[in-house]
Parts: sequence; structure tokens; C-alpha cells
Amino acid sequence: MSKAKVLLGLSGGVDSSVAALILKSEGYQVDALFMKNWEDDDGSPYCSVKEDFMDAVFVADQIKINLSEVNFSEEYKNKVFNYFLKELELGRTPNPDILCNKEIKFDSFFNYAMEKEYDFIATGHYVRNKTSKGSTSLLKGKDKKKDQSYFLHSVREEALARSIFPLGKLKKTEVRKIAKKEGLITSGKKDSTGICFIGERPFPEFLNNYLSHNPGKILDEYGTEIGEHKGLPFYTLGQRQGLGIGGMKNSTNSAWYVAKKDLANNILIAVQGINHPLLMSSKLDTRNLELVNPIENKKFSGKAKIRYRQEDQDCQIEIMNNKLKIKFVQPQRAVTPGQSVVIYQDEVCLGGGEIQNIS
Repeated sequence: MSKAKVLLGLSGGVDSSVAALILKSEGYQVDALFMKNWEDDDGSPYCSVKEDFMDAVFVADQIKINLSEVNFSEEYKNKVFNYFLKELELGRTPNPDILCNKEIKFDSFFNYAMEKEYDFIATGHYVRNKTSKGSTSLLKGKDKKKDQSYFLHSVREEALARSIFPLGKLKKTEVRKIAKKEGLITSGKKDSTGICFIGERPFPEFLNNYLSHNPGKILDEYGTEIGEHKGLPFYTLGQRQGLGIGGMKNSTNSAWYVAKKDLANNILIAVQGINHPLLMSSKLDTRNLELVNPIENKKFSGKAKIRYRQEDQDCQIEIMNNKLKIKFVQPQRAVTPGQSVVIYQDEVCLGGGEIQNIS
């Protein structure tokens, strides 16, 4: 008896390539789908979509699986990119990759696969899932350096239950070895970095095309003018690069960092020192709470992270009125409204929310 039908998201990278190889070796009926989620920069030196598609074509041919292409760029612009710009204009720093997983890969792609009567979807994410007693949990990937549960915390349980993550039990080094051993064209391909639609280009350069400039003052913590910013959406808390501050009279040689945005007065506050008190916070609350599964205990000790590659931090967690309230044991640096805080108990990702207020 043949195994289930699986539609794999094949991006043209090494991770999804090896995921396809593993699925086929395990006997699944595997087809692949290349998703085009951005088309504003076709022809740009920063856009790799054509190269990625050709790599996906070669991999599918090597593995002997069918490959189709679908364009989700309209859905991406409406559900991810427009929200991204709106949040920046409101002074927050959103994470579009989290929204892309929720709205595109595990919604548009998932719905597409279900309509085509596939049993499961699959991706090359470094996470695991576990179904027990009719409930599906999201677990960290075994490779702690590559674990991507932070990015998948808002994926709905229905989609998780019908998803396969072949790389969840592997380390990245093992994935590379498998790709090289099997002679996959993507075995030595560099991992993609940065936000998917920005690619390798400088962030301010990209935003220039979509956001208007509204220059204003940069002040230090005492209210002294020390520079000029080109528009608050172009900066994020904790940022060091691009401030244009240096050689200030009566100041130390320590680097300057963004500590606060004053939207009402169009002012950017900057401070010196990587661990300046104005950069540190112990408490936060969120909006847009997303839980992988319902949680009965509304107040408990756990762990959380406020950015992707951060180590899990000990904290007290309270769930109330569709939001999280978190108090960290140790103060956290540059907690940023708009970014996501994700909560854990051991290896289980419980969910998360968008940071709203900090103190």
C-alpha cells in the first residue's frame, strides 16, 4: 500500500531539496510546488527568484518528482507586505517572515494543497510536530542553532496537524552532507538571509521605494540635539548603524544606539553604551496573541525569546484578555514593539504575540 500524497514547498534551497529527498526515500507520493511570493523586483540584482526557480527545477529532475509553480504575490502583498509598511509607519518593527508563514506557507499554500486533495504539505523548516489525543503540538527542531519554531508560532493547529517537517530531527551539517552525498545541485548553495522580499540589499535602501522621508531631530537622553534622522520608520530600537552621530563634544567614545521613538514629536532618542539603562526592559505585554494549543493554566513560569537567535529567557507568563504579560528574571536589551515574543515550556512552543508595551 502506497504512502500518503504530500505537496512539498520547494524553494530552490538545500533544506527543501533534502526534505524532498527524505520524503521520497520514505515512500511518500511527493510532488513539489515553487511559490512565487514577490514580483516587484523581477530583474533586480537583489532578486534571486529566477535562479531559485531553476535550482528547484534541477532538483525536482534529479529526484524525479513533479514540480509546479504558483504565484501567491497578490496574497503576499495584501496580507503581509501592506501590514509590514503600516506597522513601520506606526513606529513599530514587524517581522514579516512570521506573518509569511502564517498567511502564505501555512494558509495559502496549505489551502492550495488541500484543494488539490493532498494528504499533507511539507516544508524544509527545522521544527517538529507531535499529535497526541487529537491535538498537535509544535516542538523545537533538534538543531538548536537552526530551530525555527520562533517563526512558526502563529501557524494554526489544523495546518500543523497536516504538515511534515523532514528536517526537524536533523542538524544543518547533516542536511548538507546528505545533499552532497546525493549530488544535489543545491548542496553548496548559500542559505538565504534577510527578509524574503528585501533579500541581501540594505534595509533603508529598500524602504526608500515605499516610505516617504520625514526628517526630524535626534536627541540624547538629556534633550540635547545631536543629529538628524530621515524618518522614524527607518530605525529600530537598539540600532547602531546609520545614525550619523560621532565626534560629539563632551561625549565618550562609546557607540550610540536608538533607545526610543517619539512619534508625536517626530524625535529619535539615542544613548551611548550597548547596555544603557534606557535600552533595558524587564516587562512587556502583547497584542494579537496566537497560541498553538489552548492553555488551561493562565499564569506560570516558563521561557521566552524576543528575537530569533536569542537563548530562551526565564520569565513569568500570564495570559489574559487575549494578550501575554511577561516579566523576565533578567532585564532584556532592546525589546522592540512590533516584534514577536514567543513562549516555551521545555521543547514545546506554546505560541506568542506581538510586543506592544515595554517597561
